[in-house]
This record gives sequence, structure tokens and C-alpha cells, in this order.
Amino acid sequence: MRLDELPLRQPAQISAIDWSVLRPREGQRLRELGFDEGVAIEAIHSGPIGRDPIACRVGRMTVAIRRDHAIAITVTTLEPA
Repeated sequence: MRLDELPLRQPAQISAIDWSVLRPREGQRLRELGFDEGVAIEAIHSGPIGRDPIACRVGRMTVAIRRDHAIAITVTTLEPA
């Protein structure tokens, strides 16, 4: 499932990122923020119009990303702790 489809508060793990659909600077920014395969992630809030932006917990950090960036991120859901 893509990150933009992940239900709020559902723990997940990033299984793949399609770097080819992102501009080089966008991909670099996501890497700097800790987005990479195998990283734990959770969508915690979404914007009121078109679910944009999406606030995500990546590790211990909360990051807001655009929905068109979230589409490039594939996640695997995990059981809640």
C-alpha cells in the first residue's frame, strides 16, 4: 500500500521508495528527513483538503510531506504495539 493510503495511526514500515518519480532535490530532502527502506512510519494527521499535507512520524520525528511525495512511498502495515 502507498503511504497516502495508509490509515491514520496505523504503524507501518517503509518497504520501497520509487525515487524515480521524485525530483532529485525532493528525494534528497526525504533522505535527509530519514525516509528510507526499513524505517518505521505512521501517518498521524492529514490536511483538510485532499489529505494534503500528511503529517508522519518517522522514528521519533514528526514530518509533514506532500501527498504527491507520499504516493512514491510503499509501506507494509505492522501490528499496533
